[in-house]
Amino acid sequence: TEGIYILQCGDPAGDGSGGPGYSYGPVENAPADNVYPAGTIAMARQGGNGNSMGSQFFIVYEDSTIPSDAAGGYTVIGHITSGLPELIAQVTSQGTSNGSSDGAPKVPVTLKSVSVK
Repeated sequence: TEGIYILQCGDPAGDGSGGPGYSYGPVENAPADNVYPAGTIAMARQGGNGNSMGSQFFIVYEDSTIPSDAAGGYTVIGHITSGLPELIAQVTSQGTSNGSSDGAPKVPVTLKSVSVK
């Protein structure tokens, strides 16, 4: 909640350091104005490395400006079309595991399914 409003997901290690053992790029479908509207789903990557996308992604829960770097912005892969308020309430209602405004949720949340339209 400090400047950008995202939930980062998809880390196999569960601590923000893990990956799937492969990576891909470059950045595609990034907004030219660096504004990611609420509901955007985009791929996380290492700073400055547009070829470092893997399993981690983020869900934007409040319109956020996320500046581009040397590699560009962040690849947008989809948008949540329903259920965003419920998802955010479920994830944020218990706070973070470390008690700060940034960190893993206190209660683990699992995305069990998605549908593509």
